[in-house]
Amino acid sequence: MKTLILVSVAFFMVNYVSAQKIKESDVPKNVVSAFQAKFKGAKVKKWEKEKDKFEVEFDFNKNEMSADFSADGKLLESEQEIKTSELSKTITDYITKNYAGYKLGEAAKIMGADGKISFEAEVSKGKEKMDLIFDDKGNFIKKNVEPQDKKEDKD
Repeated sequence: MKTLILVSVAFFMVNYVSAQKIKESDVPKNVVSAFQAKFKGAKVKKWEKEKDKFEVEFDFNKNEMSADFSADGKLLESEQEIKTSELSKTITDYITKNYAGYKLGEAAKIMGADGKISFEAEVSKGKEKMDLIFDDKGNFIKKNVEPQDKKEDKD
C-alpha cells in the first residue's frame, strides 16, 4: 500500500512540475527577444516552463496561439487555434470512423521550426481526453492521451 501511495505522489509531482507558469521576468532575455522578433505586436497571456523549454500563450493577428522556444531562444514550434470546421475531410472522416462516440473539441494548426505543418484535434468521451495529431495531408500520426486528473490552467 505504501508503494502505491508513493508511486501516486511521484506521478502527481512529475505531472505537476512538468509545466509551471512563470513570470516573463523569469524567462531568459534571449527567449523573450526571439519571441518578440518572430511575433511583433503579440499580446502575451502567459509563460510556462516545461523541462528545458519555454512556452508562451498569446494573441497574434486576432488568433489564439502558443509557441515553444528552447532555452537558447530557438523557436521549436508554434500552434494556432483553428475552428474544427477548418480540419480537412480526411481528418474528420478518420475521427468519425476510429473514435465513434467521441466529441471533437478544439483544433490547431502546428507549424514546426522546419516549416512542416501538422494538425491537432482534441477529442473527448466522458473524462477521457486525447489529442490526435495528423500530417499536412490528413494522415494520422499519433495520439497523446491526457491524464484524467489533469486540469487545464484557465488563467
